[in-house]
Amino acid sequence: MKRTTYWSRYRQALWLLTTRDLKVRYTTSALGYLWSILDPLLMGLIYWVVFGFIFHRGNASDSPYILFLLSAVLPWTWFNGNLSDATRAFRQEGKLIRSVKIPRSIWILRQIASKGIEFVISLSIIVFFALINWTAPSPWTLVYLPVAIVLQVLLTVGCNFIIAPLAVFYRDLERVIKLGLRVLFYGAPVLYHLEIGNPVLHFVYGLDPIAGILDLYRGCFFPGIVDWVYVVEGTVVSVIIFTIGAVVFRRSVPRVLKEL
Repeated sequence: MKRTTYWSRYRQALWLLTTRDLKVRYTTSALGYLWSILDPLLMGLIYWVVFGFIFHRGNASDSPYILFLLSAVLPWTWFNGNLSDATRAFRQEGKLIRSVKIPRSIWILRQIASKGIEFVISLSIIVFFALINWTAPSPWTLVYLPVAIVLQVLLTVGCNFIIAPLAVFYRDLERVIKLGLRVLFYGAPVLYHLEIGNPVLHFVYGLDPIAGILDLYRGCFFPGIVDWVYVVEGTVVSVIIFTIGAVVFRRSVPRVLKEL
């Protein structure tokens, strides 16, 4: 009974903080929640024009290219925003975190949840372009979407559990993460799909879990593009990162509370 009550309060606190984040972010804005659509839409359209028309990127295997592009850009935006927020997760509301007696993991998970809600809203962009291009995923490939979301959440939680406490002790970590995300954006298959013939390089590249996760997202519309070696590697790496993150977070929280 006590355990049930604990998890009920945990979920309630998580939901309250998540909705608070969204209200603070959008209530005072004229366009409100439309910004969660406009921002990734504008970025996607810019890349579409640059790589789809100026550099003539795209071929028969990834047509329509706008869907190929957005199905990776939108989840990347979610991932990028979460890791950037993790560097400020504890320092932003240090006094509140010290005084409120709720599991400290909630302060990490509420950021992931609020960005996740924005991501779900932004999926309407893909639906819009799918209708324009008369393209629809099959019921079988649509299963890839929840699998990709679960893997991304697993990876993101693990990364954030590592980054958030370390950012309290090492203030330069925020800049390092920003630079690292820029490099990862071009190294990960966000704007393209990389086919590597060399088995060793293929395996090494697949150790980037984002490669397998983005393949699953794209697989909803382009099932032939899914590289299952990347997916398996990405799953294993995501589980490892999550496990390491959980250990790091649990051991560092007492020191973080003293530092805040």
